[in-house]
Amino acid sequence: MKCVTKFVSVPSYSPALPLCSSFFKCKHYSFNPKFTHIKVLVNASMNIRERRAIKAMSSSTPNADMEDANEEEKSDVYSTNMTEAMGAVLTYRHELGMNYNFIRPDLIVGSCLQTPADVDKLRSIGVKTIYCLQQDPDLAYFSVDINAIREYASTFDDIQHLRAQIRDFDGTDLRMRLPAVVSKLHKAVNRNGGITYIHCTAGLGRAPATALAYMFWVLGYKLNDAASLILRNRKCYLNVDAIKSATADILTGLKKRSITLTWNGENCSTVEVSGLDIGWGQKIPLQYDEKHGSWILQRDLLEGRYEYKYIVDGEWMTNTNEPVTLVNKDGHINNYVQVVDEDPESASAALWTRLGTDDFDLTASEREIIKHFLDEYPDEE
Repeated sequence: MKCVTKFVSVPSYSPALPLCSSFFKCKHYSFNPKFTHIKVLVNASMNIRERRAIKAMSSSTPNADMEDANEEEKSDVYSTNMTEAMGAVLTYRHELGMNYNFIRPDLIVGSCLQTPADVDKLRSIGVKTIYCLQQDPDLAYFSVDINAIREYASTFDDIQHLRAQIRDFDGTDLRMRLPAVVSKLHKAVNRNGGITYIHCTAGLGRAPATALAYMFWVLGYKLNDAASLILRNRKCYLNVDAIKSATADILTGLKKRSITLTWNGENCSTVEVSGLDIGWGQKIPLQYDEKHGSWILQRDLLEGRYEYKYIVDGEWMTNTNEPVTLVNKDGHINNYVQVVDEDPESASAALWTRLGTDDFDLTASEREIIKHFLDEYPDEE
């Protein structure tokens, strides 16, 4: 099979986007947070809280200076990747410490905790639930000791540290994970009360999106109103389409449909696909069908539009026999598949039509369905 386009680099960020509504995004943002410092007294009977806090307040040394320079470089790389992935100019300076903004009196969106001392900072402003959306590689990149933070938080009975992981820079994973993530958040808020602190790494993508979904699904906000409130208080990127898609997933009972992808060609040893519902950082191998001389992938997908690309013997390629996108802003072309209810008069089709409008809102009955879903969703570990 001849291909239209070959790429040696991974395609740019392109999550499953079944809708035509605009994203909420900011043009420029850099952090300039102000910090408070926690004083710790050392004595012979030092307990775990004191040991953790003192470890976080080490004095400046040549090694510390080198670490600071390394953190600055990592922040530069992370900010560049974030801007490229999200299509909005965003900056995160890890070396400046934790930063955050109140969205509501009881809801904060911010960057990651870096040391156990950050737990004290959040307790001092009344936070009862710390909700971490980072994956282990995110933490390792900036050398954050999550176990030390969680261990320190567990020594208090007035704050709880919870994790619910979402892959960074991946709108598809955000969509897939939001029902479970918001369910866990909803139950934690009901249990702990007080102020909730939601964070990812920079607090500019996953955390505000989770806050938006929570406000939309649980607190009764209209989607546009909640998005506007978040953006007034914290400049960030809101993947509204991922939240709309996750809303449809819940209301349609997480209904999936089977699709088949085919790569015709015998003169290759491996064929994989990336994108779809797994994100661009993951790959799925196709199975070779000797009878037909083609490579096959069958997969069940939630309704929506998914972009993907083949990797044939290590080279990124589009399939000319399957639908292709227009050239995107980075000059890339991808294949795509539209997974829809074949009956245009179905309730599912009507819902997707409503989701495509700029002023979409939930009906009272839909809000009840979502609340029941979140209440009954199985708890994660």
